[in-house]
Amino acid sequence: MKRREFVAGLFGTAAWPLGARAQRPSIPVIGFIRSSTEDGFAHLLTAFRQGLRDSGYVEGQNLVIEYRWANNQAEKLPSLAADLVSRDVVVIVANHGSMAAVMVASKTIPIVFSSGDDPVAGGLVDNLSRPGGNVTGVSFFDIALSGKRLGILDELSPKTTGVALLVDGNFASVEVELRELTAAAKAAARPLVVMRAATEKEIDLAFSTIENFGVGALVVGAGPFYIRERQRIIDLAARFAIPAIYVQREFVLDGGLISYGASQTDAYRRAGAFVARVLNGEKPGDMPVELVSKVELIINQQTAVALNLTIPPSLLARADEVIE
Repeated sequence: MKRREFVAGLFGTAAWPLGARAQRPSIPVIGFIRSSTEDGFAHLLTAFRQGLRDSGYVEGQNLVIEYRWANNQAEKLPSLAADLVSRDVVVIVANHGSMAAVMVASKTIPIVFSSGDDPVAGGLVDNLSRPGGNVTGVSFFDIALSGKRLGILDELSPKTTGVALLVDGNFASVEVELRELTAAAKAAARPLVVMRAATEKEIDLAFSTIENFGVGALVVGAGPFYIRERQRIIDLAARFAIPAIYVQREFVLDGGLISYGASQTDAYRRAGAFVARVLNGEKPGDMPVELVSKVELIINQQTAVALNLTIPPSLLARADEVIE
């Protein structure tokens, strides 16, 4: 038995609500669950722990964290969520991809989400300012930045060529995403080719047809499916030598060219602060959902070199991080 599990067994008897402090164990146990792999998301864990630490909670000292990773296997999520509930965790932290399973597993344990989708449209809460129930959290929903992503591509590739947009038709906010980018492309008088891809095969097919349209750049849309398939998308963009911009930093860390979007790191730091507030007695239903306003521009200079692309100095100067 792992030490973390042993400690959790000793102290994992707390349950929400957090009324009678005398009945609570001295060290609270919280659950952390993601639909993704653990690989590539260490920066989010660091930010989450920092949010807790800023509020006085330090893992291994006055807090125990039980981690569960579904490794992109959605069928595992219900059992992972149920396992956390069975351990009597006092609060569960979940990404958007695992929220459905967690919300089914418990209607009483406080749940703090970090989501890149619209929390209301996605069915996580009924109202941002007063969520009600046992769910609240942080959203880095940034579809409104779609037009700015197109503007960044204008700086990288000739405006005379068209732009391809790859979107996941199953993503809850795909129609909003399409409207934003279509309007931005129209305002810039730049041809836009929309490609919908919601399976691995459709992603492959979309890239194989890019050359037929003569587009000069690619915008990759949002959604958990694309996060899961990011290496496939990055590799295809490299194979077809097309400059691509992504929503999230993880794409650029794994070899993508450029990303521009709301900071997930900031979202997870805030999620840590939300957990601390719950541990201090606040009810999730009374805690307004927070929207991340911090935006990050990340550039992979190595990928630019491989594409024989020169990143304008003005763009490099604006970057929050440049991977050499």
